[in-house]
Amino acid sequence: MRFVTTLGRRLVEAVDSDYFPAGSEIVRSQPERMEFARLIPFIILHLGCLGVIWTGWSWTAVIVAAALYVVRMFAITAFYHRYFCHRAYKTSRAAQFLFALIGLTAVQRGPLWWAAVHRHHHAHSDEEVDAHSPVQKGFLWSHVGWLTSSRNFPTDYRIVRDLVRYPELHFLNRFDLIGPVLLLVLLYALGAGLEAFAPGLGTSGWQMVVWGFFISTTVLFHATCAVNSFAHTLGSKRFPTEDESRNSFLLAIITLGEGWHNNHHHYQSSARQGFYWWEIDISYYLLKLLAALGIVWDLREVPEQVYTQADAKARS
Repeated sequence: MRFVTTLGRRLVEAVDSDYFPAGSEIVRSQPERMEFARLIPFIILHLGCLGVIWTGWSWTAVIVAAALYVVRMFAITAFYHRYFCHRAYKTSRAAQFLFALIGLTAVQRGPLWWAAVHRHHHAHSDEEVDAHSPVQKGFLWSHVGWLTSSRNFPTDYRIVRDLVRYPELHFLNRFDLIGPVLLLVLLYALGAGLEAFAPGLGTSGWQMVVWGFFISTTVLFHATCAVNSFAHTLGSKRFPTEDESRNSFLLAIITLGEGWHNNHHHYQSSARQGFYWWEIDISYYLLKLLAALGIVWDLREVPEQVYTQADAKARS
């Protein structure tokens, strides 16, 4: 009975991310622990990938899955991270809403929660209070375990006062399940439509759901979480930061530029994380394209003094 009650409460929380009868401060004061009820959505996400056994594959479904990976990763890296967390550039209210909505479809919760957690991470990187430090709490906890602990679920709106003033962002943050549900419906409709009107493509509604949602989202989830785990354990350190942030070329490719993590922790306000031309940063290139189109502007660049510091360290 207790498990059923807990599961029911979790279902309500899944719909309304601000639902905490005991109060969010009480929840945040709870001890850190992995909770099975919060692990269930991740289990379902991974089990959904097995649907490929029944739906099979098609080039259409694979291309859609890959495209959704790139688009949603860009929404997370360029907007959730570089914009909502660090305000590394400016954009319109309409654009921030659109990319916040796209970010929801990545199943990484709302933009205000994401920004609050990440700003706290930068303020306490690899310290005991850092929610996802592999240095303090181990690799598995930093990769996924922290997401199953109730204390990390409430949004600390005090940290994101600059974003709370937008009611539409607050709405998306509170009802973040809107994104995944919308994507599921659109993918099924697309697949069913193609099956009916372009049968030669060999796809279907359920095949598109399996590839476009479950497989694409699972890969996206682990790639993003790898920045918390791998980027603080493997790679090189150009700058002597007070944490264990590292630079990784492979991770930068997978995450469209987020792998230059030591660069970012040294100077977090830049829209560019690959500080040198050979450090591939696809999100930054796409932001430059959006800037040329007038969709974003005032991109913060890396100050000259940062390069001077890097040169001095290289010579020493």
